[in-house]
Amino acid sequence: MSGSSIGDAVLSPETAPDALAGFTVGVTATRRREEFGALLERRGARVLSAPAIRLVPLAEDADLLAATRRSLERPVDDVVVTTGVGFRGWMAAAEGWGLSSDLGDHLAGARLLTRGPKARGAVRAAGLNDHWTPATESCAEVKDYLLAQDLRGRRIAVQQHGEPLTDFVADLRGAGAEVIVIPVYRWLPYRDPSPLRRLITQTVSGSVDAVAFTSAPAVHAMLNAARAEGAEDALLAAFAGPVVAACVGPVTAGPLADRGVPTLQPDRARLGALARVLARHLPAQSVTRLEAGGHRLEIRGHAVVVDGELRPLPPAPMSVLKRLADKPGHVVSRADLRTVLPGSAVRDSAEHAVEMAVTRLRRALGPAGIVETVVKRGYRLACRYEGAR
Repeated sequence: MSGSSIGDAVLSPETAPDALAGFTVGVTATRRREEFGALLERRGARVLSAPAIRLVPLAEDADLLAATRRSLERPVDDVVVTTGVGFRGWMAAAEGWGLSSDLGDHLAGARLLTRGPKARGAVRAAGLNDHWTPATESCAEVKDYLLAQDLRGRRIAVQQHGEPLTDFVADLRGAGAEVIVIPVYRWLPYRDPSPLRRLITQTVSGSVDAVAFTSAPAVHAMLNAARAEGAEDALLAAFAGPVVAACVGPVTAGPLADRGVPTLQPDRARLGALARVLARHLPAQSVTRLEAGGHRLEIRGHAVVVDGELRPLPPAPMSVLKRLADKPGHVVSRADLRTVLPGSAVRDSAEHAVEMAVTRLRRALGPAGIVETVVKRGYRLACRYEGAR
């Protein structure tokens, strides 16, 4: 990516190959993570893959078999289909048990309420008719739709989507319905927790610009892993501050919204839309543009664009540059700069650590005259500040 000319680009974020150049995005997805990572890399992002969860099918699970048999005891009035993969898994498991014909007949006589387009597509692919899909693709709207009706005596099957829908089920039962929970699969922590732990550390330190979530269980998994490391409060503070928590939709964002954390969401709950909203948001909100020493700079997450040329920076020089850009044209002391250096960069004396970081910064920037030394005082950017946009 080094050397890409992006300073005069006029392409939209949806098509610009460098829209996310200089930014680092953590990806917590397990399913389709390669596809989503490619969407981000195509726009120039550095992608850190840290799968948070793994899906465990329950085709051989006694609970699923028992729930299926209970559903077949009498006609079912409503079936809540929360995910396409879960519905397909249920049908496949029933086929393995020799119950697919009976289950299909029962479902054909019920109202199938699908939480979103993927669930609806799975229902139609099975040769069944869907009755209704909420505009928000949320379980909350499905619940409200049902509770607006008289549920006394109705049999409702609710397919779970990895986590217990405790309140959902309790509210339907409270309204008089008989609810059959269908535990098609469950989410468990990813087998190798080290990538997620590293991402938590990088998020807390501000080494990433955004973390993307494509499911609520992944959000829970990251919060739980941070809690186990004693870093949950620091992680939430990072998401409330410099690091963007990007969620594919309101259901995914729910666990963070409950903690008061702001999230970035696309208009439509799709991976492509999530990549596009990141490509619009990060350059617009996280770039400092200024002129120093006669050169135009764009300071991004882990890189700086000098006269249209992308130049990645190591953590210590980038920290120094961002601190100097906080006070453009003003002298920043060595003592002040030392406070922003990563811990590993200050093992030597404060003065030596800062001098080394400044030397590496000048070398990475290329043209001379951008960073000036003010004898016995510190360093400054020789610039005219244009502000952050």
